[in-house]
Amino acid sequence: MATLGVAMLSLEEAAARAHDVGVPSRLASLNVFRTLLRRPKAARAVADLLMELLSGGALEHRLRELVIMRIGWSTGSDYELTQHWTIAREVFGLGAEDLLAIRDWEGSPQFSEPERAVLTATDETLATGAVSSTTAKRCVRWIGEDALIELVLSIGAWQTISQLARQPRDPS
Repeated sequence: MATLGVAMLSLEEAAARAHDVGVPSRLASLNVFRTLLRRPKAARAVADLLMELLSGGALEHRLRELVIMRIGWSTGSDYELTQHWTIAREVFGLGAEDLLAIRDWEGSPQFSEPERAVLTATDETLATGAVSSTTAKRCVRWIGEDALIELVLSIGAWQTISQLARQPRDPS
């Protein structure tokens, strides 16, 4: 199996490289890190960012997991969806109905105003590469400035993971 069309390292080689650069061993077995660890220093930087964002600072865990699931759905990343389905449900207690509603969140009554602001920011970033000033103001109102910074970092980080984890597509 490969991610990005690049052969993954064996579990043993990934574990050795992860150990050498300080990437947590639990990440080394993930397919995306078995690819990323071909570039160990980059893998370490990505791991540090992801672990910082997952540890929870200003952005609530529920909001971050909704963002990740939306990115997975919007980008067609089965890897992202399956990895974070389990994390969102088992670690952070999100219901299946929330995670399924993410596909058409705008038409769903499932989400609060803060959640809608964060999901709007996610969709805007995926579509245009940036959060609009209107949406940024909504996010600050509902989640605060520090959480907005984490939100933008989270969108970028998991969009990158999504890109790394997907198989290349031929233009048609």
